[in-house]
Formats: sequence, C-alpha cells, structure tokens
Amino acid sequence: MSHSSRKVVLSGLRPTGRVHLGNYWGAVKNWVDLQADYDCRYFVADLHALTTDYADTSTIREATLEAVTDWLAVGLDPEKSVIFVQSRVPQTAELALVFGMITPLGWLERVPTYKEQIEQLRERDLGTFGFLGYPVLMTADIALYRSHYVPVGKDQESHLEICREIVRRFNGFYGDVFPEPQALYTATPKVPGLDGRKMSKTYNNAIALSDSAPEVEKKVMSMVTDPGRARRADPGNPDVCNLYPFHVLYSPPEEQKQVDFECRTAARGCVDCKKHLIRNMNAALEPIRQKRAEITAKPGFVKDVLEAGNERARNIASETMERVSDAMRLL
Repeated sequence: MSHSSRKVVLSGLRPTGRVHLGNYWGAVKNWVDLQADYDCRYFVADLHALTTDYADTSTIREATLEAVTDWLAVGLDPEKSVIFVQSRVPQTAELALVFGMITPLGWLERVPTYKEQIEQLRERDLGTFGFLGYPVLMTADIALYRSHYVPVGKDQESHLEICREIVRRFNGFYGDVFPEPQALYTATPKVPGLDGRKMSKTYNNAIALSDSAPEVEKKVMSMVTDPGRARRADPGNPDVCNLYPFHVLYSPPEEQKQVDFECRTAARGCVDCKKHLIRNMNAALEPIRQKRAEITAKPGFVKDVLEAGNERARNIASETMERVSDAMRLL
C-alpha cells in the first residue's frame, strides 16, 4: 500500500550476517520507526560489499538471508516497506552507468572515505574501478527509487553530498528527473563493543540480536568496565564505563539514576551492575528471539519476502529508467 503523498526513504546495509546491537541501534531500529510516516525502501547492499570484498564472496548469500531474518524479527514489515536485494535489480547498474558518464573523476577522488579506506585496507587491492565508483553506485541506489530522504548519521554527510551533486548535474543536463535527496538525521546512540572499541564483527566484540540468553550473559560478564576502578571498594565513573551506555538503552530511567549513583559511591560493584543489565537486556531481546524462531521455522519465507520485494523494486526502477531514457532522448 503506497500513499502517493508520502515521501520516499531509502536505506541499505551491507550483508554482514546477523544484525548486532550496533547495527540495530545505529540503523535498523530507526528503519522500523520510519515505516509509520514514509514509503520505505530497504535493501541488502550486496554490490557495495563487492567494492571492498570482491575477492571472497563465499558468505554473501547466507549473510543476506541472516540479516533479512533479523530485520523481519525486529519489525520491518513487507506490507509497509519494499525489502529487496540490490543486485536483483539490474536497473541499479544501468543507472550507475549513466551517472558514471557525467561524474567528474575529481569528485570521486575527493570523497573523504576514499583515501581513508585505501589506507586502512591496504592488504586488499582497492585500486579498482568499482571502489572508485562507489559513490556513483550509491547515487544510483538512491535516485533509482526517486528517494527524498536518506537516514544518515552526521558522519556520513559527505557521502550524501556527492549524491546530491551528481543528481543536480544530471538534472542540469537533462531536466528535472530526480528529487535531490536530503539527509534525515537520525539519533544513533553510541553502542560500544565488549572491549570498548566500536561494536563490529571485524573486532569480534559484538552482541548479536539473535544471541541466546546464556550467550548474552557470557558476553556481558566479559565486558571491560571502568578502567580506573581496580577494586570493589573504589568509586567508579559511569561516564567512562563501557557498560553504562547499555543501561541507557536497556534500563528504565529511574534504574539508570540508581546505577549511576551506586557506581559513583561504590555502593554497587561491576558484577552486580552486569547482572542487572543482563536481566534487562534479555527481557528486551526475548520477543525478538521468539519472532526470529517463528520466521526460521517457515522454510523459504525470507526468500519469498525478498522475491516479492525485488519484483516491486524492479517495477519502480523500470519506471524511473523510462523517465531517464526520455529525458536523455535515448530510444
């Protein structure tokens, strides 16, 4: 059901498998909330994964299904949103090719993440056409569905800016075909990993949405806490403790105040604090685990959802490409 007056929101995530709490609070929870007010298009960015991980694609298929299972378990609704796989919409590549024709190389080389990632991922050869053209592909994703908004954290602003420039340049040459995508700034709470670094599968410091209650308990008990608190009798500081941001996400406000006060006065130790958090986290994650179990009990269900979503996405995309051909005077 689409309300033509509604604005279109588009977002995607690379297929890294099961959703962890960092992905959930950083993106997916927000996707669920946006369904109430927007026409939403959410996709697995499997072509984007190839820009850096082209040498080993062994996990992409399974990771895609695992991720979408989690999306559905937390409340993405195929009735309300188009949920699809990027590579199953061939018009994505078609529009990327067209945008590639008009995008100056200088723009691509100036994208801040371009040089950063080439530095960070030195062991992979990122001197590829695909990696350089990443922003062009991303612009095609956004423009193909004539998206008005892209939910981003403040750190991704530069990505969206180049999309807007490419769209502007296209519209300047051929007429107004695409809306200029705007950032929809979303509150993304900081979710540290078990070791205090950013939560990431790469660092092996993540808690997955689908972890069992004993797994959550084991992981939380292993978390680093306030490094300055060596002994039980030492007062702690929630502002530097890795655990406290999770209380902010999973404990009611009055309990957060209590945790804060008892930590600062050494009235509670880290182990008690962890046990308190584990109770609250597991209570919040249990309905998600149950929903996930229901979904996985229906073989083929996730594939069917994606097949239907891919079909809807292709229909929208093919209408867009008609407009592009008309505007560019292609036959």
